[in-house]
Amino acid sequence: MMEVSTPTTKRNTGVSKANNENKIEAHKIEAQLPINYQPSEREEFMNPNQTEYFRQKLLRWRAELLDEANQTIANLSTESLHRPDQMDRAQIESNAALDLRTRDRERKLLQKIEAALRRIEDGSYGYCEETGEAISVSRLEARPIAALSLHAQEMHERMERVHRDD
Repeated sequence: MMEVSTPTTKRNTGVSKANNENKIEAHKIEAQLPINYQPSEREEFMNPNQTEYFRQKLLRWRAELLDEANQTIANLSTESLHRPDQMDRAQIESNAALDLRTRDRERKLLQKIEAALRRIEDGSYGYCEETGEAISVSRLEARPIAALSLHAQEMHERMERVHRDD
């Protein structure tokens, strides 16, 4: 089957190729974990299986966010602002602004995912950046980008509220 080359197709194909490579890399890594593995508080903290489990979880999350961002780019580039009705144009612009705000929040989340992946690489993942204590497996399961223990996060948020009121 022959693909028609247009500037849009080439850009999207390049992005798709990069996403496919990420998925292939993530799939190669997944082969190292036992089937249906779930980390547990009963096992040694941040053993190789736990570390690999959270690495895979972060890689999948990152791939999902990148796919959504690429879809938004594709949608924005195909939306037509040349509609005769001003209400239609206003709705399209409003939706585009909302999508861009969402993608900006996801961009910040991607930075946190990258930071968590770097912590996995340097061996500090799963330990509180402020206290050095282990972050519970249940907290990491719920929020794999967590860099603070629950107690340290609560203290941080209290301090933010106090200083925000100034």
